[in-house]
Amino acid sequence: MSASRITILDLQPSIDCGRYPAKACVGDRVEVSALVVRDGHEVLRATIRVTAPDGTAREEPLRPVRGDVFAGSFAADTVGRYAFTVVAWVDRHAGWLAEHDRKLDAGQEDMSGELAEGEALFGPGSIAEWRERAAALADRERSGAVASDVREVDTERVRAREGAWYELFPRSWGGLAGMAKVVPELAALGFDVVYLPPIHPIGRTNRKGANNAPSAGPGEPGSPWAIGAAEGGHDAIHPELGTTDDLRRLVAVAAEHGVELALDLAIQMSPDHPWLAAHPEWFQRRPDGTLKYAENPPKRYQDIHNVDWETPEREALWEALRDVVVHWCELGIRIYRVDNPHTKPLPFWEWLIAEVRALFPDTIFLSEAFTRPAMMTTLGKVGFSQSYTYFTWKNSKVELVELVEQLRSWRLCLRPNLWPNTPDILHATLVGGGRPAFESRLVLAATLSPSYGIYSGYEACENVPLREGSEEYLDSEKYQLKERTLDGPLLPLVKRLNEIRRARPALREGKGVRWLETLDDGLLAYALGTGLDAVLVVVNIDPTTRRTGVCEIPVDLGLAASFTVHDELSGLDWRWSRGHNYVSLEPGRSHVLTVVPE
Repeated sequence: MSASRITILDLQPSIDCGRYPAKACVGDRVEVSALVVRDGHEVLRATIRVTAPDGTAREEPLRPVRGDVFAGSFAADTVGRYAFTVVAWVDRHAGWLAEHDRKLDAGQEDMSGELAEGEALFGPGSIAEWRERAAALADRERSGAVASDVREVDTERVRAREGAWYELFPRSWGGLAGMAKVVPELAALGFDVVYLPPIHPIGRTNRKGANNAPSAGPGEPGSPWAIGAAEGGHDAIHPELGTTDDLRRLVAVAAEHGVELALDLAIQMSPDHPWLAAHPEWFQRRPDGTLKYAENPPKRYQDIHNVDWETPEREALWEALRDVVVHWCELGIRIYRVDNPHTKPLPFWEWLIAEVRALFPDTIFLSEAFTRPAMMTTLGKVGFSQSYTYFTWKNSKVELVELVEQLRSWRLCLRPNLWPNTPDILHATLVGGGRPAFESRLVLAATLSPSYGIYSGYEACENVPLREGSEEYLDSEKYQLKERTLDGPLLPLVKRLNEIRRARPALREGKGVRWLETLDDGLLAYALGTGLDAVLVVVNIDPTTRRTGVCEIPVDLGLAASFTVHDELSGLDWRWSRGHNYVSLEPGRSHVLTVVPE
């Protein structure tokens, strides 16, 4: 039975009663709060006891903020897991003084008994001296101290939260050597991460042809996601893309220009993958001995097989997959976009991410999981740094607000990365809306989330589907070669948005948005940050019609009654005020406004 009469409740941040760590990035202050409850009228004190990733411990103050709620914070200043508890105790000295003062205020005249108690507690002296001693003893004498359960915070480098991504197929840019030439251009556009689909040898058996044809014609390259051939598997580079030395040079060029490479991690094998011959026990077979190819009806993937996660040789399979990631980490790749992680066991991901980060703590994992909310958030809980979202399919004002509010509710366990297109997803809004839709979706992605990305061709407004109603691109780069160059009418907008993001912390910190009234459902308006740090965004999400309305500035946004805003996109200034401000935007156009100091 506990001897302490103090109870600590509702410790935050906490995910699933402490089963999983909350997320933070280096440089954050982790906000901690708890309910500290005790019977009677004693004065309570509390502190945060923090253990850093290197094992060093320290304490940070907790203060009463309202009722029984205590709040404080600690700095997360290095990569790794922080553990913290709340320790609470009775401050007997402050409690005696508080009771003494209440009795005096109530008019009690005989205080002899109370003063005798005070002398026993403080030692000889005056009330004034006892007050000084009480302040000095408040943190040293911890009567009836009790500690809460332990909670953890997984702290990653800032790139785990923020960054502009560009996805390209290396074979369309002259392989790894060709990429080394274009990476400086991407860096000049403000991209932080260049994401590569699988760069491994591609299987020949059941190779897909152009536009996902069931069989490839002569010279057709196949899908990079059909991984593995005689030349090697997940730890090999396709000979037509280059060599390990080419990859090392590319990593070095990228680092020189402040860019990182992200590599696709797809746990699937072509029929020619070396593991099928070397480890047949890792794959599930039908009663007739044949392997089942991957399917996600109505999609059929005859060119790939999935592993058997129930294999008795599970330990060897897991270790082999870990070794694949470690191999690429050793070559300088520290970001992984994971293909369909929701179709693999959660315990595997929790183990794999922990294993990799034990060796390379700065490794980042992006979850490509378009699936149920519970699975998306649980992937974040087990260690994924970021996640794709349903942004690609959310286009109306109601849908966008609902999505962003949902992401806000998940902030402790899931960091979003917004993509208006991918090689697999060409949404009808882009097909029918043309350039105005591309412009508005780009501004939304770049300003609603600290991390966003576009797939090559977006800047050129590529929007021809395979067929009417299809989300597949016609002549998809997944199945055939293209000759890409970095051009397109949207590149100036891309560059300007990335410049604004770098200059304005409110766009990178992920602290949430404040929705602003527009009186028109075709206009979406929101604020990030407050006061002079505020960024005000108004987007015409209608790709066909000029929209006219207002942008209402509330009093509590911390702005003066009248102020000047600068449109970072057009370069124009306007005089705005609290309340309604007139707005009129052409289809797909936006204001990204900052406040001019006066």
